[in-house]
Amino acid sequence: LLVTLMGQFVQAEVKTAAGRADAIIKTADTVYVFEFKMHGTAEEALKQINTKDYLIPYTVDGRKLVKIGAAFNEKERGLSRWIMERG
Repeated sequence: LLVTLMGQFVQAEVKTAAGRADAIIKTADTVYVFEFKMHGTAEEALKQINTKDYLIPYTVDGRKLVKIGAAFNEKERGLSRWIMERG
């Protein structure tokens, strides 16, 4: 909701041929692909983005591509680690 209020286009649970990206945020010059893990690591989330080729639909778009894998800590109820990688 906050990202939408900032004027950016957000999609959740975006289906692809090989899976479903948790979130896609599109700005004027960049497409951000997010994968979130509650019972996993940020590295596993980033690996899923790569393995399931979540960026393929956006490669001809002309915008920069950024992958973000994020892990949440269930006990602390917050973000424990995130990794960002350019597509």
